[in-house]
Amino acid sequence: MTTFAPLAPTISVPPLKVADETFVIHQVQPALGQPLFVYINSMVIRGKEPIIVDTGTPANRKQWLEDVFSIVEPEDVRWVFLSHDDVDHTGNLEQVMDACPNATLVCNWAMVERHTNCFNFPIDKCRWVMHDESFDIGDRTLHAVRPPVFDSPTTRGVFDPSTGVYWCVDSFATPLPDPNMGIADLDPDFWRFGMTLFSFGAVSPWLTMVDYDKFGHSVDRVQNLDITTIAGCHTPVLEGPFIQQALDTTRGFPSVTPPPLPDQSVLDQIILALSQPVS
Repeated sequence: MTTFAPLAPTISVPPLKVADETFVIHQVQPALGQPLFVYINSMVIRGKEPIIVDTGTPANRKQWLEDVFSIVEPEDVRWVFLSHDDVDHTGNLEQVMDACPNATLVCNWAMVERHTNCFNFPIDKCRWVMHDESFDIGDRTLHAVRPPVFDSPTTRGVFDPSTGVYWCVDSFATPLPDPNMGIADLDPDFWRFGMTLFSFGAVSPWLTMVDYDKFGHSVDRVQNLDITTIAGCHTPVLEGPFIQQALDTTRGFPSVTPPPLPDQSVLDQIILALSQPVS
């Protein structure tokens, strides 16, 4: 019988500088029922017109706001980029927009339509940017490029050609045995399995239905960018050969048999483990 770890609160990991004026804001969530951990990251580009990329989750609100505003003053923030409308990317959106009076919210029509029932979008402070469009933030132009794996039709990643950093949103997601592990610390087989499990189970179950060649074009679109660093919500930072390895694994997804996902028997084990007294 599998041994399951009890649920635990989120774990804070200090922000990480990944390129010039570019910082990943970390949050770590223990995986449900397993001694594994899942990143829930966002990003700040400080630059001439600072931008916050995604807004974390409510579960880590106090620490997330402290981490972000230790890097940039709220009144200096000029842009807030939402990759899509899931709660782990919009969890502190209201707090950020209230704290940053000079910020324009980069979103899109579909996001407003889907998410307006729980957030009052300040339409006069919005900028709608679609996949394959660009916007200028003073000292650089950012390009909105959809990643190959995604779980919302509103999704756009963002590429900064001045640093080579690409925000891949939910692509290349993987659990970690230890929240302090970098990608080079992971066993390669564990990493490939983790990406496959998360891609099919948590992000893109539609991968089983896509045309292999057409899907390959979406991978090409990202691969043809001059990327030096990949940061994303649920992945360690990828650099060097790990970028190509992640893209190669992703390219093969349409021909992969999805791994089995936890079912009711697993939930029963989790409930039983949680009911045991803490020693």
